[in-house]
Parts: sequence; structure tokens; C-alpha cells
Amino acid sequence: MTFITSKLKDLNENRQQNSISSDNHSETFNSSSPLVTRFRFEVNEVIQHIRSKIWGQDEVLEGIEEMLNIIWTDITEENRPLYVALFLGPTGVGKTEIVRVLSEAIYGNAEAFCRIDMNTLTQEHYAAALTGAPPGYVGSKEGNSLFQKEKIEGSYSKPGIVLFDELEKANDQVIYSLLNVMDNGILVMTSGEKVIHFRNAMIFMTSNIGAKEIISYANKSLKYRLRKLLWFLSPSNFGKTEQDFLRSIVFSQLEKRFSPEFINRFDDIFVFQWLKQDALEHILDLNIQAINRRIKKYNCTLQLEGSARKFLIKKGFDQRYGARFLKRTIRKNIEVPLAAKISKRLHQDHPTKFIAKIKDGNLILFETAQEK
Repeated sequence: MTFITSKLKDLNENRQQNSISSDNHSETFNSSSPLVTRFRFEVNEVIQHIRSKIWGQDEVLEGIEEMLNIIWTDITEENRPLYVALFLGPTGVGKTEIVRVLSEAIYGNAEAFCRIDMNTLTQEHYAAALTGAPPGYVGSKEGNSLFQKEKIEGSYSKPGIVLFDELEKANDQVIYSLLNVMDNGILVMTSGEKVIHFRNAMIFMTSNIGAKEIISYANKSLKYRLRKLLWFLSPSNFGKTEQDFLRSIVFSQLEKRFSPEFINRFDDIFVFQWLKQDALEHILDLNIQAINRRIKKYNCTLQLEGSARKFLIKKGFDQRYGARFLKRTIRKNIEVPLAAKISKRLHQDHPTKFIAKIKDGNLILFETAQEK
């Protein structure tokens, strides 16, 4: 199979030739000619799919849409990755999920991206897990790496997607081994015999850096109440919002953890917002839809009454822990009793609907026969 970078090189050469030809024959140019791109995905469809799964992060989604438009028109720098972004903010707000949904929108598979869990690379020598073992060490000839080359390099018509999750937990040596990747889009394995190209890839990195400070702020500790007061009293911050204050907290921690040369290599740095209660309404719907897909094989469906919805939203809302806290609430109050009921009817084949209601202050699942 022709290597993707060879195809890209040929494409660039053809563009240059076409450009020269266009200059020499400008009078034959047809302004109504359709825009042709090598990428085979529709930006509007991708964004609509992401917006149907990710809530409460409008600023981030606008940035992703802008990025996809640049990539789709294929006017990115030739000697760099297509895009490098850092996602910051509290836990459970969708930083990792947005990459999964993007992969699902482009490839039809939420796992069609290369994910590197940086919390497993806490020691200096773990850099070899990315770049391969040095010459003379065990495994140096094989050139093994955590990187999944096919998912990184993508294809001629679709970009690769890479996620470095929980960046701040990796050792500094591991992190700085990525500098060349972010800068010129090429990773040469330590053995020198293998090269992985990131120039056709979108690179995303996530970090919970500043999360402890945000939780302290959410708990309204005296320290952060005073810090907030002083921040808003500063003339340079007049007219700014609470989100701007939280952004300043996160960025101050970011600059303490990483060097300016590393931070400067990102095309975009987004700070995700806390999830608000109205966003949990949509996330609850997505979770219930997912449960219904999973129990369909048992000929069962699940429905929430309004009182049950309010109960789950109230119990599952914790600003500090985001959507994960809601999922734990759903697991405890819906999935556990639902599994118990389904296990008692495994040999029954008649359609059944489970309705979640509130009775005496508790969420109860009522079982009703469903017409075929």
C-alpha cells in the first residue's frame, strides 16, 4: 500500500503544477468550479453528531468546527500535524468523550483512534514505551511502541486521531519526547529504523491540571473566596466573568507544570466549563438510550417518569465531578435494580417495559407487560 505521506507529497506537487498552470491560463478559470478536497467527511455532519453527544461546551465545539473546516479545505501546514489541541478543566466534563465522539463521527467507530493513557507512563524510562528501546537494550530491534501506526496516519481521505489522556501524570521525559511530534509531525524511533508520521493526524491532549484548585473553589474555601475577590477587584479584570476567573486558575497551574516551549506548540488550548444542571438533562437521556440498547436483547425497555428524572438529576448533580457522578447515580438507582429484575425473567420471552417512578421518596422500577 502506498504510504500516506507519499500520496500527500504527490498531491502537493500537483497543486503547485496546477497553480502555475492557473497563473498562465487565468482567463480559462471557472469561478463556479466546485471545491475539491481529498477529505471524505462532511464538517456539518460531524459537528451535528458531536453536538448531539456533548453538552455545555459551546466554546470548545466552535473551536473544533473551525479546526475541521481548516483541515477539510486542506490548507494546514505541510510539515506539521493537522492540529494539536490541549483540553483542560474539571473531571467528568467531556474532555476524553469529545475525542471518542469525533472518531465516531468520522470513522463510524468510537474506538478508531490511538489512545495513550499517560498515567501509565510515570517513570522516566517509560519514554521507551513511546519511542522504542535504545540500541543495545531488549526490544530495540523490534521497535515496539504504544503508538498504533495505522490509526495515527489515517488514510488519504480521512485524518488520523491521537489522544494523550491525563497528560500531567506522565514523567517529564515522556512529555518532552513529544516535542518533535508536535512541531514537525514525525517520530523517529530510538533504533532509527522506524518512523511514525503524524502529519495527517489530529492530536488531542487532556489534563485535569488545576482540578484540585477548582474543587477548592467549588467548596467555597476561604482561600479561594479571597482570591476571587482580589482577582475581580483588579482593574484589568473588570467586566470579566467567573469562567474567566476559573480559566486563570487553570492556566496558572498549567504554566507551573509545563515549560513555555511545550505550551507554545499547541494550536488551541481549551478550558472546559463545569457542567450545569440543564446539561445533565441531555446526558441523562443519552445514558437511558444506551441502557435501552443494552437490554433490547432481553426484549425489555426502560422508561423514566418525570419524577424519576428529577430525582436522578438532583441526586446526580455534583459540580465537582461532572457527568461521572451522574453515571454512578444511574448505576446505583437504575442499573442495579434493573439487572436484578432482568435476571429473574431470563427464560421469559414476552416484551416487558420497566417504568421508573418515585414512591415514598425512593426510585422504584415497576414492571409492565408490553404489547407485541
